[in-house]
Amino acid sequence: MKNHCYENYPWWIVLLSNLVSLSICFIGAYILYGIGLIFTVLYLLYCLFMEIRLLKNGCVNCYYYGKVCGFGKGRLSALFFKRGDISQFFKRELSWKDMVPELMVSIFPLMGGIILLIQDFSWIILFLMIVLIILSMAGNAFIRGSLTCNRCKQRELGCPAEKLFNEKE
Repeated sequence: MKNHCYENYPWWIVLLSNLVSLSICFIGAYILYGIGLIFTVLYLLYCLFMEIRLLKNGCVNCYYYGKVCGFGKGRLSALFFKRGDISQFFKRELSWKDMVPELMVSIFPLMGGIILLIQDFSWIILFLMIVLIILSMAGNAFIRGSLTCNRCKQRELGCPAEKLFNEKE
């Protein structure tokens, strides 16, 4: 049975999806703070850069531009950037190497956490690293697999991420 698509996602989905993303960033920042404030600042700037890049290069061309997508970024993008061309959204090709910058949001703090654990073992850092892994993998998989992507109108129109994650071998 096919799920219906949301024209505008319910706010509880937007809040939950952003809670996962923000938790990943803030846990990552906390871990990196153990190495030094400069690493924390650089990491948070990297996270901000990744969000702006998505809003500017992806969201402006999405069906949900100006609307409430599952992450609230369609509305946010419309506040800062001019509408793009929806046909450009599904023409993009994504490969696994294109996912590396996104993965670095979790990998940077995990690498920092490993350094901290080697220098001076801390149960708190280990616990936060485990939470970060769970949120990055299972948390994002739940948000995208159960709450957002399966109800996305852009997915039906054509989505390079959907194509990448559901490619048949």
